[in-house]
Amino acid sequence: MATPLSDPSLSLSASPVKTVAVVGLGTMGTGIAEILAKAGREVVGIDISEAAAAQATAALESSTARAVQRGRLTEQERDDALARFATSTDLRAAADADLVIEVAPESYDIKHQIFRELDGIVRPETILATGTNALSVTRLAADSARPERVLGLHFFNPAPAMKLVEVVSSVLTAPTAVAAVTDLALELGKEPVAVGDRPGFVADGLLFGYLNQAAAMYEAKYASREDIDAAMKLGCGLPMGPLALLDLIGVDTARTVLEAMYAESHDRLHAPSPILKQLSEAGLTGRKSGRGFYTYDAPGSATVVRDALTPPEGASLVPGRTVRSVGVAGSGTMASGIAEVFAKAGYEVVLAARTEEKAQAAKARIGKSLSRSVDKGRMTAEAAAETLERITPAGSYDSFADVDLALEAVAEDLEIKQQLFAVFDKVCKPGAILATTTSSLPVVACARATSRPQDVIGMHFFNPAPAMKLVEVVRTVLTADDVHATVREVCAKVRKHPVDCGDRAGFIVNALLFPYLNNAIKMVQEHYATLDDIDAAMKLGGGYPMGPFELLDVVGLDVSLAIEKVLHREFRDPGLAPAPLLEHLVAAGCLGRKTGRGFREYARR
Repeated sequence: MATPLSDPSLSLSASPVKTVAVVGLGTMGTGIAEILAKAGREVVGIDISEAAAAQATAALESSTARAVQRGRLTEQERDDALARFATSTDLRAAADADLVIEVAPESYDIKHQIFRELDGIVRPETILATGTNALSVTRLAADSARPERVLGLHFFNPAPAMKLVEVVSSVLTAPTAVAAVTDLALELGKEPVAVGDRPGFVADGLLFGYLNQAAAMYEAKYASREDIDAAMKLGCGLPMGPLALLDLIGVDTARTVLEAMYAESHDRLHAPSPILKQLSEAGLTGRKSGRGFYTYDAPGSATVVRDALTPPEGASLVPGRTVRSVGVAGSGTMASGIAEVFAKAGYEVVLAARTEEKAQAAKARIGKSLSRSVDKGRMTAEAAAETLERITPAGSYDSFADVDLALEAVAEDLEIKQQLFAVFDKVCKPGAILATTTSSLPVVACARATSRPQDVIGMHFFNPAPAMKLVEVVRTVLTADDVHATVREVCAKVRKHPVDCGDRAGFIVNALLFPYLNNAIKMVQEHYATLDDIDAAMKLGGGYPMGPFELLDVVGLDVSLAIEKVLHREFRDPGLAPAPLLEHLVAAGCLGRKTGRGFREYARR
């Protein structure tokens, strides 16, 4: 991470920031001005467009009126906030500001011109902050008359609601300037995170690589836009899918950020997917234009409307097979959870393990899970008893002779799974569907272990299976259409959301999630930011339910490393090579919460 210079001759004021000029009154600039005015600062909003200035005033009047209606402001507080906000089309209105925040379009030439003009307008002690999330703060500072007073102040959209503010230092930035804006951010009720100057900083540096890979996945026609977005929302708990988020951010903006990131990293994962260029140059920039990856009912609207790419509603054109009974192979957490899911939905379930004792123990685990549901009022005691009664434990896979769907949930080892599918092939009746829950191994390799590869498919449930709504339905090139149709019907009956994907490493979720986690590790490895700052940035700025290092420690560093190795082998992209820090921690036996130490240390139970 960049370390600011500490020259004692610098005479920047350490007094509180009282007057702020916001240059650029688009959505972000207007939001920042609103926060400042509500927090008691004198604010001058500056924009070359009189219409933009008028719109900003109207927006502030409207938002403060809503705040009064909701009891968040009094009428007097609203009047005071409005009185503290003035607008101008002349940059000289910033002359008395203690801090100027530039939020102009993401163009170096535009920002450079603003900073050059401000040099001749503001006082020597005034701090100049750029709101860029893609351009070099250092370059803007170096071209300024007083580079020590220039820094980055990156708010997130919508600024009034989002808690994260990245405070960006260059090697030229004075510590007093950083301290002043950090204190201001805290007083505004924000969570400031100190970062160094590189494109994307922390949150966008991780986020945009992930978004770019999602765009490339869609462009390759690997999965539909709806399935990609649903997979990441349901599989990772994200507030929005990546393609919908690209439309919200602006496809052109995302392309600009990625170009800047690639210029510095030369990592192919940051090279903008060609579809971003195609959409940008066609004017299909997302919500603001009314069309991007999705089509909206009007420019600026969030309402998606059907278009030629929207999947047809209704049942599959191919009739599925009848499924009344299900066999689940395995005795671990995932097998137990999947058996519980099917039994709750009314299916007769055979839960088979290598021994009768293991199968009985797995059924007992399900019984405890059902009891917890009863205690929490989620089901009646009668329903729990009926569900448990539908599960028959068995110590032999011969018990799968009459099941309509045989599903394995054993160790993530291809040889073990192939051996099990060979057993399925022998004991299961003709027409039975054979499914694997693998998260990273090739489904077709399991299929080829049988004499009926057309009946084999992937059903990747997520842990914990009773709670997680997503199932990745993985077709191989050999899977029959009616097998695919049947599995989608079964998913609906067990109240899961199926997403279709092809048989390649990581499917949808892991193929997008683990490169993001790997990039976070690289940030720490390169001493760019701390674990805590990265986790905070992604939770507060990206809406992630867990930071990347919290998640890695929960998943298990050994599991994460194995998946990253599979992705690297499959795609042969140097950017997907596991971070050495991850390999070192695994080699040291630091595997996360299960061993008491991973990226963080945990109390032993």
